[in-house]
Amino acid sequence: MPKTKFQDFVYTLIMVIVMVYGMVCYNISLNVGGLQNFVFLEALKELPIMGTAAFLLEFFVIGKLSQKLAFRLIDPKKEKPIFIVLAISSIIICLMCPIMSLIGASLLGNGSISTLFARWLQTLVLNFPMAFFYQIFYAGPFVRWIFKKIFKNT
Repeated sequence: MPKTKFQDFVYTLIMVIVMVYGMVCYNISLNVGGLQNFVFLEALKELPIMGTAAFLLEFFVIGKLSQKLAFRLIDPKKEKPIFIVLAISSIIICLMCPIMSLIGASLLGNGSISTLFARWLQTLVLNFPMAFFYQIFYAGPFVRWIFKKIFKNT
């Protein structure tokens, strides 16, 4: 796990790219009625907007806040590392998913301002389980593996 500010920057950048790309693919697939080949290229077009928002939120606000909240639930000195990772990851999902769903529903969603709340709520309800399982079982382990390969000597 990151030990320096630079490592935290790199880790957050990789995680944001992996999570946002996967979630944008998922949301486009929902909007077009299923996964199709064009979705993978189309998601790359949304990645700069959603990725920038996610990076700024995670790096400057959510990352620190999620650790504080997680350490209220568990004692990092007593718990196994996997439980620390799961606690922090779960809190990050609980904080990021509503915010990113709102950004997606408002900036990238079609419709008027009068339907924003309904679009946001639907997006959130559909995104939360996907974000949770994708983060815990795929993106998180994959990004930690990549991070360990990059910073293997530290």
